[in-house]
Amino acid sequence: MPNASSPRLRPLLHLSLMLGLSASPWLISPTWAEDGNRRSYQVPAGSLSDALTRFAGLSGVNLSVDPALVSGRSSGGLSGEFAVEEGFARLLQGSGLQLQAVGEQAYILTPAPEGSSLQLAPTSILGATGGEGGEVFAGGQVARRGSQGLLGSKDFMETPFSMTTYTNEVIENQQARTLGDLIANDPSVRATNPAGGRYEQFTIRGLSLFNSDVAYNGLYGVLPTYTIDMEMADRVDILKGPSQLINGISPRGSVGGGINVVPKRATDKPITSFTGSYASNNQLGGAVDVGRRFGEDDKFGLRFNGVKQSGDTEWDHQSIDREMAVLGLDFRAERLRLSTDIGHTERNTDAPQERVQVGVNAQVPQAGDVRHNYAQAWSKARTEDTFGTVNGEFDVNDSVMLYGGVGARKSNHDFLRHAVSVTNDAGDFSVQPRDFTRDENVRTATAGVRNWFKTGPVSHEVNLAASYFYMDFENGGARYAAAPSNLYDPVQTPTPARPTRQDAKVYTENRFSGVALSDTLGFFEDRLLLTLGARWQRVKVDDWSDNIKGATAYDEEKVSPSGGILFKATDKLSLYANYMEGLSQGKIAPSTSVNEDEIFPPFVSRQVEVGAKYDAGPFAVTAAVFRIKQPAYETNATTRVFGPNGKRENKGVELSVFGEPLDGFRLLGGVMYIDSELTHTTNGAFDGNRAPATPKYNVNLGAEWDVPTVQGLTLTTRGIYSSSQYLDQSNNKEIDSWERFDVGARYAFKVDDKTITLRGNVENVADKRYWSSAGASDDSEPGLTLSTPRTYLLSATVDF
Repeated sequence: MPNASSPRLRPLLHLSLMLGLSASPWLISPTWAEDGNRRSYQVPAGSLSDALTRFAGLSGVNLSVDPALVSGRSSGGLSGEFAVEEGFARLLQGSGLQLQAVGEQAYILTPAPEGSSLQLAPTSILGATGGEGGEVFAGGQVARRGSQGLLGSKDFMETPFSMTTYTNEVIENQQARTLGDLIANDPSVRATNPAGGRYEQFTIRGLSLFNSDVAYNGLYGVLPTYTIDMEMADRVDILKGPSQLINGISPRGSVGGGINVVPKRATDKPITSFTGSYASNNQLGGAVDVGRRFGEDDKFGLRFNGVKQSGDTEWDHQSIDREMAVLGLDFRAERLRLSTDIGHTERNTDAPQERVQVGVNAQVPQAGDVRHNYAQAWSKARTEDTFGTVNGEFDVNDSVMLYGGVGARKSNHDFLRHAVSVTNDAGDFSVQPRDFTRDENVRTATAGVRNWFKTGPVSHEVNLAASYFYMDFENGGARYAAAPSNLYDPVQTPTPARPTRQDAKVYTENRFSGVALSDTLGFFEDRLLLTLGARWQRVKVDDWSDNIKGATAYDEEKVSPSGGILFKATDKLSLYANYMEGLSQGKIAPSTSVNEDEIFPPFVSRQVEVGAKYDAGPFAVTAAVFRIKQPAYETNATTRVFGPNGKRENKGVELSVFGEPLDGFRLLGGVMYIDSELTHTTNGAFDGNRAPATPKYNVNLGAEWDVPTVQGLTLTTRGIYSSSQYLDQSNNKEIDSWERFDVGARYAFKVDDKTITLRGNVENVADKRYWSSAGASDDSEPGLTLSTPRTYLLSATVDF
């Protein structure tokens, strides 16, 4: 195969790179460099080709590059404010190349004459972040900085926690439609509900995380309860371990970690993008993304994202129709920054899949023999969510900042569903239809002050914040007559018509409040960072059933201390440790138990973690060892009563890697090992057993390769593995380990000054059937999750 320096290929590659870096929609004044106008840029260290590509796109100029000139060369990147030619000069420093103007707003690269040297204009480096998303790490899939609530936005190398922030680039390139699609990149996170189900649910470090506990710009309970669309996200922060100090108590009490979705903002470059998409079996959709800045000094910004997708999935008689519209407005001045986000989503799913429960007298069903959708054609899930937030920051002076945010959501949910509980080895189960409605109202707020100062040689960053969360919800519905069906050979039953009984109307109010104080002390010129903090939390829950006050209401409070220490051993190596403690709302008995909706008292979780982070420049490796303790819950296999039973301790090791270790070759993934042990169970019956739904090993590894002989073409692959899992505390029933492989490709090119990106992905390319999860790790929703069949995803994005 001819290489990039082949005389026959060089003119073609030269032309293709010229087209690829043309940015006529982003053109700027030709006097930009001459009049001294400067802008803030963030270009990560890495290959010289990538650095030049990124800078040319951000600055809005045309750059023509002979690939042979930049092949094998690297750049130290840049961070700060620069004029255009000044920025190029810094990127090219020491490369032996120089910039040459060839016309209005157009440049080429040429070898610098022997003996000459590049002259760098004086620079003004004003900060380490660029835009809302912060600096992107090499490879573009992970951001360097992540949102940490009370502690603000931090670089991952200065964070005494394990955290990964995924960028919008990886969301778009993987065609992630929901949060469940995105978390497939992270070995510490697993989905525990079917992709074609009523809702999404996850585990982090082996412990349950509900969608209700996913924050939106740091505010809990604002995002849709059941499924979160990814087209609204600029970044997604995944924090491992209890996060109560950072964001306060979460609505459902998740303790294994936290997820924060950061909304999109208008960038300095105008955005006008349309994406047409196809997902097998026959889902067609379109998405628009429009962003503009306007006003004096571009102080005002507008960003709108809209989605419409509908059609059949790979499962029999299953279809999904979803709509999303999110508008983000922002204002930025010298000392004041304001933003508001307003969103509305609707999702209609016909024949949504349920987890498969396994009766006492039944063995684990054979997933490979389940070839048809066992959900009835008349079953449905209808969800509608309207939400909004307002956030602000004000710099009182150079050392004091005030911040705050408020959010609200109103949701209406309507389900007609049936459980799937096999009673024997033949796979028989009873279809008992249930009409279930749930209406929710959420109001939440946070406010705080952040102060930077020094006492002698010690620096301080003190944070004081208060938070409040309120949610009320009402559940109701009806039951219908049962009919038989089979997991392997489903039987279509009549559409339910006459209820056999009405469910009680259950109304619940949750009120969480808290005050947190922390101080990050910096020693030895901030090479040693010590964070100490505590959060006072109050949890108040009241419930009524058919207007009769419940007996399980409570009002409790606790002070939870936390701390972390980080040592920058070198500029590339950080060592850290932390202790996190938090109060969580008590578990709620699931619909599969006989004491459905019973509310249990709050509980305390504790984590100890030590780790290391190595930033090699083109790539990074992080490692962590952790231990999390909390109460264990179960739904008794015989009585079907849900309640606490002993304690569980998750001890584990995480290793992750991301970046671009070789020019044009990117990695994203890692491995997690967990030893999850039960103790203090009733009469010691299950002591020493492994906690349910917790695999020992999770492995995720994705790779991307830019084909050197075809500019703009990238090939992708990803492998996912989980070891075996037990279904219950007795460890008598077990699902096998599983693996999934995905492949894909994308091709970016220009036509008439429009950038077009074609993407194609195949998920579960081998079309394997397996049980991907044994249910929620806390056993609040037991049952098996069936893998998604082979799915084809195609899209075309046009950037105008």
